[in-house]
Amino acid sequence: MTNVSSIIDGALKEGRNALLEYEANAVCASYGVPVAKVKLAVTSSEAVKNANEIGYPVVLKIVSPDILHKSDAGGVIVNVKSAYEVKEGFTKIVNNAKNYKADANVLGVLVQEMAPSSTEVIVGMTKDPTWGPALMFGLGGIFVEVLKDVSFRVAPITERDANEMVREIKAFKILEGIRGQPPADIDAIVDILLKISKLVMENPTIDEIDLNPVFVYEDGAKAVDTRILIKE
Repeated sequence: MTNVSSIIDGALKEGRNALLEYEANAVCASYGVPVAKVKLAVTSSEAVKNANEIGYPVVLKIVSPDILHKSDAGGVIVNVKSAYEVKEGFTKIVNNAKNYKADANVLGVLVQEMAPSSTEVIVGMTKDPTWGPALMFGLGGIFVEVLKDVSFRVAPITERDANEMVREIKAFKILEGIRGQPPADIDAIVDILLKISKLVMENPTIDEIDLNPVFVYEDGAKAVDTRILIKE
């Protein structure tokens, strides 16, 4: 099992207030949160090896403590389907990162499985100065910014709390399935909320969590983008 404390302590000792994405993935996975498979590559050849092991298509993402918003830096390429495309993509992403921020410390490229698209939700946590860790749930992707249709609960939460969070949002009917769209696995969402609640209660140095998007299927769910901020 991943030693969550050692990952967080290591980042703090390096002066970082954010975990790298593969670190955040490992932390979430250690608490049973379903996350996309990822492997760090420091060379294009290693990226190809990782992609072959994960299986095509894959997503490539820049890994740098100096670049948190990867898309803004041209640091994400999706639907990469072959070894040739992985090699080309690796070089392109690293060059984009250097052009975006010349002094960025580029640690490599993350090779990630490309999970099938589905209903997108967000699961998050922020620290309220009065109440402490507050969990948040809503539709994911661009919807959370446009609709601002979210629910909150102060951690720790119960299974009942988690169920209420999911059903409180105005867009709950989308999760039930509309116009031929299959229903989302509500139990899988509830399970993720409970596991994130446990994670933040047991690790008070975690200051913020953002799982967005989480793809929710008829059976199961998977977080494909994870972000964790930390504080002493």
